[in-house]
Amino acid sequence: MDWWDEVVRRLEPATGEVSLTAAAVWTVLAASVLVVAVEPLWRVLRIAVTLVHELGHAVVGMAAGRRFTGFVLRGDMSGHAATVGRARGIGRVVSTWAGYPAPAVVGAAMAWVAGLGWAAAFIGGILVILLFALVRVRSPLTLLVMLVAIAATGALWWWRDDLLQAQVLAGTGIVLVIGAWRHVAAVARTSDRSSDPGVLASLTHVPRVVWNLSFAIVCAAATWVVATEVLSALQ
Repeated sequence: MDWWDEVVRRLEPATGEVSLTAAAVWTVLAASVLVVAVEPLWRVLRIAVTLVHELGHAVVGMAAGRRFTGFVLRGDMSGHAATVGRARGIGRVVSTWAGYPAPAVVGAAMAWVAGLGWAAAFIGGILVILLFALVRVRSPLTLLVMLVAIAATGALWWWRDDLLQAQVLAGTGIVLVIGAWRHVAAVARTSDRSSDPGVLASLTHVPRVVWNLSFAIVCAAATWVVATEVLSALQ
């Protein structure tokens, strides 16, 4: 089938040079820092970090045997993902834990894949996850965000440009990792029992500070991966 051949062609690894030049890396870095540092921009675009956070709950929850029933993104850029299963146990713990590390892990993966020639397949995988999650949206705002994300991801994947895909992945990865740090710092300052570390402390009787520390460790590892990739590209 012609359409299937077109899909396969857009999933194959790049055959040309996709390594980011030093100039491209500096441009990506500047744009990424600008997005996170300028508060009006961040207030709008941090919804992407929240989206990855909630889908982290969902994907890990399903991997642990739970059923993903829906999620919402709110106007204050917070969100909630619902998975159904045992009220306690390892599945509930890992699915609850996965939210805050998810943006850092996904961001590091994006930065790592960006220069390896597999950006097209990675973006295709993201598109599949977004389409799967689309039928589980539970609010108009969530639907709008998902449609925008699917349209942007689909266009980047279908009208394939290997270098552009690598640049977008690298930039998005940096934003996600920095955004993950900001979210972890924010939750570490709260004593809300309904927050993820508060729920984890209730489920396991392990102090919330330990869970916050675990989030920070994952963010630190992701930062190391991103920094390694960026420094390698600048050499």
